Amino acid sequence: MSARRLDARSLRDLVLDPGSWTSWDTPVPPRAVDDDYAAELARATEKSSQDEAVVTGEGRLRGRRVAVVAGEFSFLAGSIGVATAERLMAAVERATDEGLPLLAAPVSGGTRMQEGTVAFLQMIGITAAIARHKEAGLPYLVYLRGPTFGGVLASWGSLGHVTIAEPGAAVGFLGPRVYEALYGEPFPEGVQTAENLAAHGLIDGVVPHEEIADVADRALRVLAARSTWHRQAEVEGPVAGDGTDADDPEDGRTAWDVVTASRRPDRPGVRQLLRTAATDVVTLNGTGAGESDPGLLIALARFGGAPCVVLGQDRRGQSLSAPLGPGALREARRGMRLAAELRLPLLTLIDTPGAALSVAAEEGGLAGEIARCLQDLVMLQAPTLAVLLGQGTGGGALALVPADRVLAAANGWLGPLPPEGASAIVHRTVDRADELAASQGVRATDLWRDGIVDRVVPERPDAADEPVEFCQRLGRVLAQELAGLLGRDDVERMRARTRRWRHLGR
Repeated sequence: MSARRLDARSLRDLVLDPGSWTSWDTPVPPRAVDDDYAAELARATEKSSQDEAVVTGEGRLRGRRVAVVAGEFSFLAGSIGVATAERLMAAVERATDEGLPLLAAPVSGGTRMQEGTVAFLQMIGITAAIARHKEAGLPYLVYLRGPTFGGVLASWGSLGHVTIAEPGAAVGFLGPRVYEALYGEPFPEGVQTAENLAAHGLIDGVVPHEEIADVADRALRVLAARSTWHRQAEVEGPVAGDGTDADDPEDGRTAWDVVTASRRPDRPGVRQLLRTAATDVVTLNGTGAGESDPGLLIALARFGGAPCVVLGQDRRGQSLSAPLGPGALREARRGMRLAAELRLPLLTLIDTPGAALSVAAEEGGLAGEIARCLQDLVMLQAPTLAVLLGQGTGGGALALVPADRVLAAANGWLGPLPPEGASAIVHRTVDRADELAASQGVRATDLWRDGIVDRVVPERPDAADEPVEFCQRLGRVLAQELAGLLGRDDVERMRARTRRWRHLGR
């Protein structure tokens, strides 16, 4: 069931701080239109108490200055004409010029048919304005309301860094009435709904009106934090015993001890780390292009005040029957793009028994997605930090490794195959997996000695036996590492990354 439709003013007043609104709208110039359209415009103005189908302005969200563009459905079904587009583009451009985050709340039937093709093509200019806003490193958050269809969804409704929707909202490209008129049958029920879009990885979530401000505030605390993170007086850094680059992590564990420990089902993973050690967490969903893999979690978060985009391989979402697939790596690449656009550090948390070995994975382009992840990561202009949180098996792990800094939990490891698979290749039996794990140098200690890992975070003796303490310890280390990356010169950092991976092992 769709949520109660709020007009633009009611939604604005619900989300923004009381009394903070300032309109940016200017009067719509006189239009040379035929009598029928003029009468429709007059009726729409009387019905909506608005002079166009969008409302623009600025206000404060939990004290932070933000720009807002919101559709008004009661004005000709929120349709976009030339004057509508001009108001919308002017507001986006002003937000960009003034360095403001932009909050958008589309609701629309699409292009204004009374104005034809020239109205339809306004979506190009709107998209260009938003692209320039994002290119400036400024956040763009979208709240889809019902109904949102046609060119609006195919332009400013689908470009958000974070995109959420109201419960039960009708959202789609082709309007159901048009579909029925063209094809002589109703459009299938349940497809063009916010909930179905979320299930298919097209939007990040379904959020009721009363929770919009909280979600937007948490997102902006991360997305807009790069310039302010260092002002956090309460940053909690590492304490004695948290491990440093210079600490030899050797503690007598064999490689097989490490592999076995990493496979404990009660070992803390990315979700527990975020719950325990991060703040302002906003979980994102899917690729934005119709895929969502439970084996990968995307989130915005802060550790010790330092912001980051998190890509975490979720051990709860992977199994022999549902391994990490190519869709998960396409989700990861969405996170990489987000970090690049917002100039935020990217944190990858590696914990996978291996990527899918299947017909679906082959036909889904798994190898190509691994290659593209590697390409995106080595070229990413944003700071990057990788953590071997648990199992680091094969190409699924490799895809998230090449960072400026690489850390490992004491029972984290990295290898080209599961040790059993490597044993089967070398010895034609899985019974010598422990020997292969040792000889391949997969454990964190060996990786540190080989210069692959910069720092090992201790487990005492196993993260599964001290999950809260381990997550807090890792969180303190991540806060220090992210702060260090944010403080480095970008040119020097990129040169160091290139040298690192160019000369590894030599």
